[in-house]
Amino acid sequence: MPRWNIDVAHSTAEFSIRHLMISTVKGRFSGIEGYFEGEPEHLQTGNVDVTLDIATVDTRQAERDAHLRSADFFDVEKFPKMTFKSQQISLVGDNRYQIVGDLTIHGVTRSETFDVSFEGRAKDPWGGERAGFSGHTSINRKDYGLQWNVALEAGGVMVGDQVKINVEIEAVRQDD
Repeated sequence: MPRWNIDVAHSTAEFSIRHLMISTVKGRFSGIEGYFEGEPEHLQTGNVDVTLDIATVDTRQAERDAHLRSADFFDVEKFPKMTFKSQQISLVGDNRYQIVGDLTIHGVTRSETFDVSFEGRAKDPWGGERAGFSGHTSINRKDYGLQWNVALEAGGVMVGDQVKINVEIEAVRQDD
């Protein structure tokens, strides 16, 4: 079964969450690594393993990023990585999959489902072969012990509970 390593220079892991109940804040993790094993057109026969370096969180606002790294949120001193390991991959349509796996954040592991699309496969100019995937899911941050919040005077809270996660993955086939 071929192995495909994530190309960090051409892959992204992004998130979005409600702020002050009126807007959405977006961020990303630049430290992404991992692989999948199998044929891209038949992902259901393979497996996926992805790790994010939490310290690389970037919301384009240094103070917020520092707060996210602190014990109030991710606590990168104790929990430096976020991981996803597939348990089951199902074909649900043309080039579309549901990947159920163990997502670990802040020391808590839960089963989550990503909706994933196979975007194509191509030879690169250096003689390698690449495959692309897009995926998304939504999780509740409190399920992972990320409880910090502030009640607003007018009602509601500063930070929403639902977090949307989007990934764009380009992977490079390794020699068998």
